[in-house]
Amino acid sequence: MLERFLSPFQSYPSMKLPALLSLLAFTSLATGADLQTLTFNADTWAEGEVPKEVFIVEGKIQIAAKDGNKAISIDPGAELTDACAQVGTSAAGESSIEARVFASKRARSVPKFGVSVHGMSGHRLLVNAAKKQLEIFKSDAVVASVPFTWTNDAWLKLKLEVKRGEGDAWLVTGKAWPADAAEPAEPTIKADAKGLKGQGKAGVWGTPYSQTPIYFDDITVKIEAAPAT
Repeated sequence: MLERFLSPFQSYPSMKLPALLSLLAFTSLATGADLQTLTFNADTWAEGEVPKEVFIVEGKIQIAAKDGNKAISIDPGAELTDACAQVGTSAAGESSIEARVFASKRARSVPKFGVSVHGMSGHRLLVNAAKKQLEIFKSDAVVASVPFTWTNDAWLKLKLEVKRGEGDAWLVTGKAWPADAAEPAEPTIKADAKGLKGQGKAGVWGTPYSQTPIYFDDITVKIEAAPAT
């Protein structure tokens, strides 16, 4: 195994082994985790029931037409609930999700919506329009929040990333920006975490308090997958 990793460096015969191993360690840290990229575009799916790539955890969720395209739609049901659908495969380490989201208000009622990684007990990035905040949740607890003004009836992009730090530390970052604008260089919100298992699927969330659908499209999920056996 060591010989396979050392072979690219055989052109440096004068380099001592400790220095070479340090260089290899630095290279490994610099490249980061090997992530798989999964993309989900609803235009490839038929309207109606969600395809097998989408797993409904709770709520009334279907594929619906929106603005000349199609999207995953969280619809108001008979009972108001925190609706959730998961996409992709389970992560085994770092994970991220990016999606376009469209939501509307009705009178004074406004929605709550967002994206998540690492399953139902993982981290969520939520737009809380009623509180005018962007929030990071861990399970059902808020771990960070920042002021955020949501724009009614406009596509918004959300991006949540959970990455390893040093030791058992993890960094959770979130971004929110208009879908027709460039992605901001810096996170809109961030939080620290420790000792995460890094397991579970990415998902989309919505609570349609305004009794209007919440749409998700152009979803990109990146996960660190379990090693092949």
